[in-house]
Amino acid sequence: MTKNLIVRTAVAAVTIPIILWICYQGGTWLFGMVAVFALFAISEFLINEGYTYRSFYFWFGILVVALMLLSRFEPVSSTFWLQFLFSGTTGIIVFFLVSAMIISTGTRSPAILFTSHTRLIWGVMYVGLLYPYVYLLSGPYAQMASEHISGGDWLLFLFGLLWVGDTAAMGFGKWLGKRKLAPTVSPNKTIEGFIGGIIGAVAVGVLMCFWKFETMSWYHVLILAVGCSVFGQLGDLVESMWKRSLGIKDSSPIIPGHGGALDRFDSLLFAAPFMFYYRLLITVL
Repeated sequence: MTKNLIVRTAVAAVTIPIILWICYQGGTWLFGMVAVFALFAISEFLINEGYTYRSFYFWFGILVVALMLLSRFEPVSSTFWLQFLFSGTTGIIVFFLVSAMIISTGTRSPAILFTSHTRLIWGVMYVGLLYPYVYLLSGPYAQMASEHISGGDWLLFLFGLLWVGDTAAMGFGKWLGKRKLAPTVSPNKTIEGFIGGIIGAVAVGVLMCFWKFETMSWYHVLILAVGCSVFGQLGDLVESMWKRSLGIKDSSPIIPGHGGALDRFDSLLFAAPFMFYYRLLITVL
């Protein structure tokens, strides 16, 4: 066992119980955890993009992401005017307008200025729009009263299928992997590993059908498992695409053995919206 693997395992053994405990607490505890990770994530993005602590865009980006997070926090979102002022759409529009006007006055070539602005908007949308869905999965917006399933159980399901699926994908990839899934973005990922990740997620779905989700139709649970696995694994590639474009391995070293907040929760950011909207869909139908 390598030193890095020992560190990864030790950190996971300590943090996973804490994360799950917070998930079951929900409310302010959960929002606080999501907010901390989101603010670390946007900081990592901005620093890697070349925006230092002295940069206007660094603090402007953090402010906008913070307001986008607040727009989803129940005590804020329950107030119409606060919801309007802090909404994700408003935040993105304001950030786009202000940053575009300022960047357009720069002295670099128009191609560089446009690319810089596009990447800046991408990062704020990536973090500010996707992180809140982790909180919303345990919030009132997606609570399925008829199913009597707690927000903590939903997050346990999501984290479990992603963690087990990631391990299964790695195992299947090393065992059977031959065909590259994304050769330029992540050369080590294979189609066989991708399928293995889905199988691991489905196994967690089957377990949850008998353990926590007895009141929910089994096919909905399995569709959620497959969908979250697909979205999560491809979401991992999205973050890798960004890192490859900068030539970096990790977004930061803040989590020993795991990289940064963007590295650790890249799959989660794409899987959480899928789970959220599928739950809303089956509630309506």
